[in-house]
Amino acid sequence: MIIVKPGLLTTVQDLGRYGSQHFGVIVGGAMDAFALRIANLLVGNDENAAGLEITMLGPEIYFAEAALVSVCGGDLSPRLNDRELPLWKTIVAPEGSVLRFGPARLGCRAYLAIAGGIDAPAKMNSRSTYLRAGIGGWEGRALQKGDRLPVGAPREAGKKLASLLADEAQADGVAFSRWSVAPDLLPAYTPNPEVRTVAGQELALFEEESAERFFAGAFKVRTDSDRMGYRLSGEGDALRLREKRELVSSAVTFGTVQVPPDGQPIVLMADRQTTGGYPKIAQVASADLPLLAQTNLGGTVRFRPVSLQEAQRLYLVRENGIRTLRSGLERMQASGNGRVQADGKR
Repeated sequence: MIIVKPGLLTTVQDLGRYGSQHFGVIVGGAMDAFALRIANLLVGNDENAAGLEITMLGPEIYFAEAALVSVCGGDLSPRLNDRELPLWKTIVAPEGSVLRFGPARLGCRAYLAIAGGIDAPAKMNSRSTYLRAGIGGWEGRALQKGDRLPVGAPREAGKKLASLLADEAQADGVAFSRWSVAPDLLPAYTPNPEVRTVAGQELALFEEESAERFFAGAFKVRTDSDRMGYRLSGEGDALRLREKRELVSSAVTFGTVQVPPDGQPIVLMADRQTTGGYPKIAQVASADLPLLAQTNLGGTVRFRPVSLQEAQRLYLVRENGIRTLRSGLERMQASGNGRVQADGKR
């Protein structure tokens, strides 16, 4: 893969750098981990294989060799050899083909997976790019014009998927899969999402009126937001504690909603710090993290309270759906029948 144009912010990402948080090393990884996992499954990779996270304005990529690819997540108007490229499918990109992106139609981050994964050097057991520290990914930075990214050897699953597409090739060699991801598995991306949350550890420390306003109001994603956190601004008064408190720093995770002294919430995202000392008013349910990851600057977010049991149920439903997709792809490879949906339905 050769980067002809880098786009606004294109980085190599996998599912994150686990096992080093006690040393202060962040997890990082894909903002929309669901989209990257599905893209990898669709090309026969392990779900944690490194792909590209493409933000808002996409790159132009030249494939020096034929490749099996998939683009999932936000709709950034991808085109392969000037042919509109469908999302959430498996695609053969022939040797010499060019992938381009256009305007963002829905969401703000797309994920490109390629059979074999991007073979960037692993740092602390991950290929994810951590831009602030300059580690991981491709030379610890966003991609630049002229970068040549090595690709690993496809797994047997990727080879079988490619063989299933052999009869689907168009005149220019491009092939799109007939199989697809079941629509009810996909996140309901929207510019202004309502995300489900459970009560944070310090919710009781907030004034009752502030807590009610947090769950009833709409919060705009500020322009100073980034992969570390979404800074939000709400209508009306700032969120206030019942009394000033000094808190001991404690663990935080993706989707933790903290409230700093200015009273404007911050939702911690993929490049979050390992601990935080601001009061935690809520925690976004894992199943709705993709909705946050695809919310652009200027979008609005609403928080809907749910029980911990409901958040766990939503997580299990999503994971069961991914398991069904994985099983459907495996059955399809074993049968040699590419005319079924990836969920096993005809």
